[in-house]
Amino acid sequence: MRKPLSTLSLHTFLQLMEAPLVSEVYEDPSSVQPPLFPYQQTPQVFLFAHPATEHLDRETATTLAWRLRGLALLLLVHRQSPAVKTPDEYNAAYRLPGKGLDVKYLTLHDLDEVLELFTDQEREEEEEEEEAEEREEEEDLDFGELDDEIAASVYEKRGNLPDVDSITHLTSENFHSVIAQSSLTVALFYLKWDAVSMAFLSSFIEVTERLAESMVQMSAVDCGEWTDLCAAQTGSSLPIPFQPITTFPTVLLLRPQEPAQHYRGMLGTEALHCFILLSSRASPVLLSTQKEVKSFLQEAPYPELTGFTPNRALGLFRTPTDAGVSLFTEAAKSLRGEVLTGLLTDELADKWAAEHAVKLPAVFVFPSWRTHTRPPTLSIPSSPEELLSHIKSALLHPLPELTVENLPSFLSLGKALLLLFVGEEEDEIGLRQNQALVEEMRGVVELGGGRMERYLACWIHLGRTPTGLSVLGSYLGSMPPLPALVLTHLPSRDEIYQYPMKFPIAAPSVLKWLQRVEDGKESPAGMLGDDSWPPPYDFFDFLKIMDMQEPDSAQQLTPADEDYVDGDDEVIAQGDVAEDEAPDSSSSRFPENNTNIHSEL
Repeated sequence: MRKPLSTLSLHTFLQLMEAPLVSEVYEDPSSVQPPLFPYQQTPQVFLFAHPATEHLDRETATTLAWRLRGLALLLLVHRQSPAVKTPDEYNAAYRLPGKGLDVKYLTLHDLDEVLELFTDQEREEEEEEEEAEEREEEEDLDFGELDDEIAASVYEKRGNLPDVDSITHLTSENFHSVIAQSSLTVALFYLKWDAVSMAFLSSFIEVTERLAESMVQMSAVDCGEWTDLCAAQTGSSLPIPFQPITTFPTVLLLRPQEPAQHYRGMLGTEALHCFILLSSRASPVLLSTQKEVKSFLQEAPYPELTGFTPNRALGLFRTPTDAGVSLFTEAAKSLRGEVLTGLLTDELADKWAAEHAVKLPAVFVFPSWRTHTRPPTLSIPSSPEELLSHIKSALLHPLPELTVENLPSFLSLGKALLLLFVGEEEDEIGLRQNQALVEEMRGVVELGGGRMERYLACWIHLGRTPTGLSVLGSYLGSMPPLPALVLTHLPSRDEIYQYPMKFPIAAPSVLKWLQRVEDGKESPAGMLGDDSWPPPYDFFDFLKIMDMQEPDSAQQLTPADEDYVDGDDEVIAQGDVAEDEAPDSSSSRFPENNTNIHSEL
């Protein structure tokens, strides 16, 4: 046994010791299915038996099987079967785990060649692991033992600070006059000593350069210098349109005579640029011709967003003075940057209503993920908040694919996650298998009906979102074979449940398993841990040292739990701080329902 000495390796080895020494098959190796649980991560070795030498071939297979005990499964293929199509020039074959049905054929002259095949492979894997560990150690040395990649990046670029001359600097004195100059001002509130702020500042300036020809005014506030403005206390008779800023960096969209709008998306160039462009359009857009309606529904709102499909909502009313128009307009303002909204009235609205067999007033919702199907239709409720909630519900995908970008918005729903992890496809067969799994999950939602309202059925493609690998490993303590289905983020408890690997993922079976979890008949496979990030050493706990040196001063507060998700230079980091209140130590590894991005206060 050449695996590292660990509980998992020992358990796997003992399971292999219980497997049949030699299995005999009468079909071609390419038709033999990969091993089932619990041997799915085990290589398969095929030897061929001829009718004339069957007894000797079986003895040879048995001898090799003893030498491969704990390393691989050995199968003896009988060539007299018409199903065996392997040419006679080959006398052995093997299949590696995770390679689907791919089989490699060999012509061996010595049994030791098979052993060398697996030992060389393990040696290569060990060398790759050692190289990876060395790279990690080198990265750790770049910035001491804090292991803070963001701070390290800022530290390394400290001599190349971004040029901030392209943005307007807001102060307590010029705030109101600057905001009044433009219909839309985007303001970044930052701290120079905050690593995330400085990392995001470069992206903010890049967006500023992209919007140089637009009417959008890009600005920034150094909250280390203008503390009164960031605290929303300028001393001016004019009100400040936002609450005190306590998380950094924070981006606000400011319009004259309107409350500030928070940007709650990814801290990256593309996400911020897209949000600002969508926010700069009128909400709702008044559409007066059929051509304008077609353009609104089918064309990109800006050339820069070609290829991007936004969510859309279209309100239909008999007249511009209809009571529902004001409700729709208020909801549209709250959706700026996230949903394009349009307004139809008079004859055009009547025509649309007749074509789609709906009664006015009504709202059509066009989710970005829905294609060539009838859009959901909503009636007008009694309040903008209720209409806003209905629109967001209609935009929600029934089986969303989770990504780094959309995870916070789905977690904010407060539902338990029924989460399917699928691996990257290596061939057409793997692609069809993943598609079939997603269809089964869709069947769970449809078959479960109202019972599934408390759950958010979703999936993660680990090829497109490799961060999910560490998430899955942290859920269960080790990496299970894929696909893996887990139930997590239950509203009232921290347990994590894993769907039994011995059962296929099928809609009826999953629903029965969920019922067993609800009845308390299933044991949890893991727990959501406390993701606090304490200082690695006592002498790094600077706030504690300050409290000890100045006992009469106000108690220093440490940032609440933070989450960092790396991907394409985009960072999500979260923390909350409440004045005179200690941070909650029971937060989960994902952001909670609050929408703060990062805190250094």
